[in-house]
Amino acid sequence: MSTNFNDLSIIFEKICSEINSDYAYGYDLIRAYVAELIHYGQKLIPNVSRNELRNAPQRIAEKFFDLLEQQFSINSPADRVQVRTPKEYAEKLCVHVNYLNKNLKEITGKSTSELLGGRTAREGKILLKHSDWSIAQIAFSLGFDEVSHFSKFFKKHSGLTPLSFRQI
Repeated sequence: MSTNFNDLSIIFEKICSEINSDYAYGYDLIRAYVAELIHYGQKLIPNVSRNELRNAPQRIAEKFFDLLEQQFSINSPADRVQVRTPKEYAEKLCVHVNYLNKNLKEITGKSTSELLGGRTAREGKILLKHSDWSIAQIAFSLGFDEVSHFSKFFKKHSGLTPLSFRQI
């Protein structure tokens, strides 16, 4: 058990070290460390066929969340979320939007739109706090064509305007 703790502690120390460095690709390296943590955790799961443990709604939800996270691999202001609506996610997953929504609601208790909005708002918060990008660049990266639409969306989800959030 202490070996597990020591292994994990070393990875977390690397992450902390990278956060404080000025290495240009630091966030890429941090993502790799986080992936290592995820794989470390997966190795702790008993070696049982994962397909046997999941039903259809769980598999759909897993595929949805994988696709969702792929969309938020935003590393520069030129990167942009490509899939934004529940219908677009359903098409990518080759299911009907109602089927996707029903399964996600069953697994998470939230609709597809709620999950997308929450993840977009969370990414907006991350970019506002940890980048020097303009609000317009962040809005564009998150798939908003107008800054005013992003501001309205962000205020609905966080209670603050993007500028107010950035300043706290």
